[in-house]
Amino acid sequence: MSSPATSHSGPVVVGLSGGVDSSVAAALLVEQGHEVIGITMRLYDAQGTSAASGRCCGPRDISDARAVCDVLGIPFYVVDFADEFKEAVVDDFVDTYLRGHTPNPCVRCNQSIKFTPLLQRARQLGATTLVTGHYARIEERDGRLLLRRGVDAQKDQSYFLFSMPIEDLAAIRFPLGDYDKTETRRLADKYRLPNASKKDSQEICFVPDGDYGAFVEKAAAKRGLSLPVAGDIVTEAGQVVGRHKGVHRYTIGQRRGIGDVKLEGGGPAYVLRLDVENNRLVVGAAADAPEQEFEIQGLRWFIEEPAASFETRVQVRHRGTPVQARVSIDGDRARVRLQSDVICAPGQAAVFYDDDIVQGGGWIC
Repeated sequence: MSSPATSHSGPVVVGLSGGVDSSVAAALLVEQGHEVIGITMRLYDAQGTSAASGRCCGPRDISDARAVCDVLGIPFYVVDFADEFKEAVVDDFVDTYLRGHTPNPCVRCNQSIKFTPLLQRARQLGATTLVTGHYARIEERDGRLLLRRGVDAQKDQSYFLFSMPIEDLAAIRFPLGDYDKTETRRLADKYRLPNASKKDSQEICFVPDGDYGAFVEKAAAKRGLSLPVAGDIVTEAGQVVGRHKGVHRYTIGQRRGIGDVKLEGGGPAYVLRLDVENNRLVVGAAADAPEQEFEIQGLRWFIEEPAASFETRVQVRHRGTPVQARVSIDGDRARVRLQSDVICAPGQAAVFYDDDIVQGGGWIC
């Protein structure tokens, strides 16, 4: 397992999403002779929507996870975290969009749902170790546990894990951290897993049909929140060049979905800013979208907290290229000064890396 060398007594719990990755992780542990228990989380009600047929932790996925456990001959449990998921992930998703920011629900889920609560359930079953199918690695160095990228650069999920509880690291294992996806698929065939050919989930699990805007509107209405309304699309100079459908439907750097908006000179328009207070979408040329400096909040560290100012590399989106930067820390906030331009949106994660080691990160504000 991709983890510190630790002896294991008693059962090992594997968090099964219903996908091939976590299923292979479970199969590897069975092959290694561990006493394995499978647990799947029920996080939301997706009955009657497209999310019922193959999204992470949806109804079909629970059925797939159960079938995998039958093949592996291991016990299977379903735990209901729907209330916790709604509060920590779904409500945050809606509130963030309504603020004119861009949420990252996968990071929030890893921070609040997939580790501490699931680890507590694992311990209730007599286990001290929780295993997931994430592509990342945990390494012990000089008496400290470090979170590292997975070896498969295309599947690496360390960016999504930056805010997971550091105190849980000693009890977590990532068996797939040393594998690439091709090898994982081969192992799924080798173990004859019933979901071996299942496609990877690409969309946000709880959003039917991928229509984030419609989901936010429906969820906001259920909670009695003010619904976003249409408004003007304007240039930096204040010239009205079109109409938007609600600022919650857009993100910084977006080009598609803003209609036939043309700038002076005929070039395409990109979203530069979401002016929630005035219900305006501010657009401009592509060259105006990237930033070299921004602030982050809610800092979290996997290493000893650096000095007030330090050099690092910062990644601002999944599969984004880390950019050399200087970070100036002020409590749980920091100012990031990049050496090259990137497009970043408030609400997204900014993660610090030293080569392949996750140092920490925060939320762009």
